[in-house]
Amino acid sequence: MNWGAKSGRNLTRRPGDSVEPPPTAWKPHPRPGELSSQDRDELPDSAFAFAKQRKEPLTDALHVKNALARFDQVKDVSDAERDAAFKNIQAAARHFGIDLAETSGKEPGKPAHAKNPART
Repeated sequence: MNWGAKSGRNLTRRPGDSVEPPPTAWKPHPRPGELSSQDRDELPDSAFAFAKQRKEPLTDALHVKNALARFDQVKDVSDAERDAAFKNIQAAARHFGIDLAETSGKEPGKPAHAKNPART
């Protein structure tokens, strides 16, 4: 994998290197709201909590709350990918004015939720 291709840095993984996902890359999407399947297909990876899997879009406050509710249900992701996804959710929550009750995605058995969710 070469996660630094755009920056010109060579970040190709070598044997023995630790496996880390790319840094948190969530960016606000200019078209919030209901997503058709075509709209979802056109979203950049940076609009999703789980970017590699393109799961849990974070395009508005309602989608952020949904991603929090479904966070533990996403399967076939590594701990590093789950950590990156939680950071993406935190960034989106800050952007949309949602105060999170959790500080980590590693609180087993505790459902993710928002303390004072923004009204949509």
